[in-house]
Amino acid sequence: PRATGGSVCLPWPVSLAIHVGPMSEHRDQQSLFDRRLQAKRLARAAGSLEATGFLLDRAALDVCQRFAGIDRRFPKVADIGSRTAAFASAAEREGVRSLRGMEDIVRIAPVGLEGAPSHPSLGRADAIASEEMLPLKDGAFDAAVSLLAMHAVNDLPGTLVQIRRALKPDGLFIGVLFGGETLTELGEALAEAELEIRGGLAPRVMPFTEIRDLGGLLQRAGFALPVTDSDRVVVRYDSPLHLLRDLRGMGETNSLMDQDKRGLSRKLLARFLEIYHQRFADPDGRVRATFELLTMTGWVPHESQQKPLRPGSAAARLADALGTDEKSTAPKRGP
Repeated sequence: PRATGGSVCLPWPVSLAIHVGPMSEHRDQQSLFDRRLQAKRLARAAGSLEATGFLLDRAALDVCQRFAGIDRRFPKVADIGSRTAAFASAAEREGVRSLRGMEDIVRIAPVGLEGAPSHPSLGRADAIASEEMLPLKDGAFDAAVSLLAMHAVNDLPGTLVQIRRALKPDGLFIGVLFGGETLTELGEALAEAELEIRGGLAPRVMPFTEIRDLGGLLQRAGFALPVTDSDRVVVRYDSPLHLLRDLRGMGETNSLMDQDKRGLSRKLLARFLEIYHQRFADPDGRVRATFELLTMTGWVPHESQQKPLRPGSAAARLADALGTDEKSTAPKRGP
């Protein structure tokens, strides 16, 4: 597959640095994430993604392995919101059969990368756009992927609807995003330290989607055969400060609209580090940080897909399959 370089005929007229993003998004009381702030932090982090992109690489490899188990071809794929060319690189490296001979990987990179310094890990984006306002033509793609890009989208159902519309019938979507167990250690240590020092809590760790919600979101967006699963990754650091450095390098620091502008005082930071070491350090002194990667898979409905049988249409008894006797649970009636 062609990962980067060359010319691409986009299914919608966009330029390499088009802004379909924060400048046109409304900042209202319904918005949870500050998309302008997020774009700035993404641009700042772009130069260090090669060193801190290990989670992106893991997600890309997992998605490619899922494509490898599908016996069909996907000539045209949209890579939505991924910060690097990790998916295209992994697909080429792994030689995934269903992705061989791809005509295009059209990569829609998130707003913020157009102002980022040039870096090999970024690859070439075919367009810069917000995940909430995708410049994709209906029915233009055979598949779509998204790697760790949708956890800070204000309108996730709306984004999923746009992706479903951009896919052909029987098209496949595989998305990976951070789940609810992500950075639980960090959140717990910060909360306790802030309660002790300031007597209250401030929103400092972004809320993440729970796996139980993803299947319903896919169905709500019109996807069929939804499947969700979780990959829990525990990363060990020399200290919590190294974790904070990595989060900054990933562009994953707090981008909530409603956040405490005071930041962390020296006293609060010191107490946070102490609590983190006490609760989440291993015997060798290194500390743990959890990242939960949730993968959601959905297909655009098509008549060839499996459908549930009508209730009562079974041709065999469950008791026969289980090798047991069938007993009625209905209450006995009197004489």
